[in-house]
Amino acid sequence: MTEIGIDIGGTFTDVVCREEGKPLRAFKVPSTRSDPSRAVLSAVARLQEEGVRISDIARFVHGTTVATNAVLERKGFKTGLITTAGFKDILEIGRQMRQTMYAVVLEPEVPVFLAPGAFRQEVRERVSASGEIVIPLDEASVREAASKLVEAGVKGIAICFLFSFLNPQHERRAAEIIRELYPDIALSLSSEVDPAFREYERTVVTTFDAYIKPVVDQYLRNLEKGLKEIGVPAQLQIMQSRGGIAASDVVRQRPVRLFLSGPAGGVIGAQMVGKEAGISDLISVDIGGTSSDIALIQANKPLLRSDGNVGGYTIRVPMVDVNSIGSGGGSIAWIDAAGGLRVGPHSAGSEPGPACYGRGGEEATVTDASIVLGYIDPKYFAGGTLELKPELSHQVIESKIAKPLGISVQEAALGIHRVVNAQMTEGIRLVSIRQGFDPRKFTLLPLGGGGGIHACPLASELGISRILVPRLPGVLAASGLLSAYIEHEVSVAFPQELRSLSIDAVKAALENLDSRCRELMAKESVDPTQVEINYFADICYVGQSHYLEVPFVLQDDLAVQLELGFRAAHARVYGHSTASPASIINLRAVHRARGSKTEIDTESYTPKAGEAFKGKRSIIVANHSGRIEASIYERERLPIGVTFEGPAIIEQADTTTVVEPGWCFKVLPAGSILMERN
Repeated sequence: MTEIGIDIGGTFTDVVCREEGKPLRAFKVPSTRSDPSRAVLSAVARLQEEGVRISDIARFVHGTTVATNAVLERKGFKTGLITTAGFKDILEIGRQMRQTMYAVVLEPEVPVFLAPGAFRQEVRERVSASGEIVIPLDEASVREAASKLVEAGVKGIAICFLFSFLNPQHERRAAEIIRELYPDIALSLSSEVDPAFREYERTVVTTFDAYIKPVVDQYLRNLEKGLKEIGVPAQLQIMQSRGGIAASDVVRQRPVRLFLSGPAGGVIGAQMVGKEAGISDLISVDIGGTSSDIALIQANKPLLRSDGNVGGYTIRVPMVDVNSIGSGGGSIAWIDAAGGLRVGPHSAGSEPGPACYGRGGEEATVTDASIVLGYIDPKYFAGGTLELKPELSHQVIESKIAKPLGISVQEAALGIHRVVNAQMTEGIRLVSIRQGFDPRKFTLLPLGGGGGIHACPLASELGISRILVPRLPGVLAASGLLSAYIEHEVSVAFPQELRSLSIDAVKAALENLDSRCRELMAKESVDPTQVEINYFADICYVGQSHYLEVPFVLQDDLAVQLELGFRAAHARVYGHSTASPASIINLRAVHRARGSKTEIDTESYTPKAGEAFKGKRSIIVANHSGRIEASIYERERLPIGVTFEGPAIIEQADTTTVVEPGWCFKVLPAGSILMERN
């Protein structure tokens, strides 16, 4: 049996191939921005050239950035919005909270671009706050609204009626009418996408779903067609934002669940590496070419959140709590109007890439700075598949950064690293300290092509004393795809105070959710006896506008169990809790089953024969004047258990790890490297 995991990043597409009884294959190919599926098919073609039998592929799991990029680059399709009469402007009104309070010129912070005024229509209908029909649906107004939107050229329509999460009857009937008239129009119903209270948030996430649905559908259909044409028999599975995988035809129904699909794979991979090393509390930092994705894993479980931020907009989608910042190897360094050094968020990506790629890049990037500082061997980048040109890095940093600031090229390169490290450090604080976790009690796990280069300065700044470097950190996100569970999550609005909670009502609601999840699992051909079921409740204090997710087990003391769990979560997140009455907002069932019988990499680590020491190279690190000599080691030849001292550089095909002075490292039995502060 052959399993393939492919994760598309902004610069590289990571590929992992696991064949039964054979060593793990892992490599990178350049991403193709214009059509990401080309890089995927190119990777499969390379595997075929290396002797992998396409007909033996039993699993094909993919992490995609298509949904996220459609929002970031405003490349979604023209979208319409149909609402209850009197509520079409809710998308524009938004909430009173603002991210930028003191800007001279205030810009809109609501996603009006999704459905501008001309693409919003109202229909006569009304459901009460208790779910009762007050005004029957005016079907003629639905036909008229749909006709106007289609004439305006929309490709997708979001339907968001008031209190439809309590009674979806009108939304479903409106969808039936529109499908009869315009079967090719993509439809998103708020009662299916996000059946929860808070009208603005529900409207936003439903409209985002409609905005990206044609894009995601087209991409996945093209990819499925391409895989079928080359003879791949496996069903295409996609990583979802919550950290589980699902069949592509299922995720197409709710594409909004694909936000942060790629970063979620990295978090799952980090979880597995930590479990393998016996370390349960981790902070993962996935540093790629375009961005850094930061997440926290406690007690061997990734933190989840009920919403996320994409392109500056809060979108209510359950997802792995990943903080993505525009800082990566391809991030461009520049001088602002005040003469200060800045890094990112703009990136050189893979086309043209950093200046050292020799592909026409004319801006100084973090990778160029790493070349100048001596961290990267220009002849061994990406395992030697891409030979870098260090002279171009020196030239571009000198002309763009050093001369304008009046400093040396080496000082400019070190300054670029200090700035980007400061940005990453702040990003780590947001997922740890801000949520009540002390980062000093965690182990830092760097992954991605640039993770190992920045690990030591990040750990030192945060007071972290241990760093766990995975065996294949550069492609860990792709490996994580193969370790993820098949997962389906369904929720329902369930407004009920804990003090008057009806166990029978909870059981009835969960039975309905379980039934819907079982239907989805059946499409994956999963053995029902292998499915693990978990339940969650979204809870808040009565009158509170934001809720927290609390796991629970269905038993007689459910009300007490939920109240204690909610108070503990509230105290951790907000620093306090009270004895005030609390209320359930939503119930959620999560069904999951192991996608593969194996963990991330069951192949035992056996170092290659030969000397691991490759020589010396002078490097520049912060807090040390001038250059220092670092020992260079070949990762694949490092013996198990022997401790080495920094400064050192560990080279491997998918990444480079810099061990600064004051740190030591040793290879664990499974092949991971544990670095500790002396």
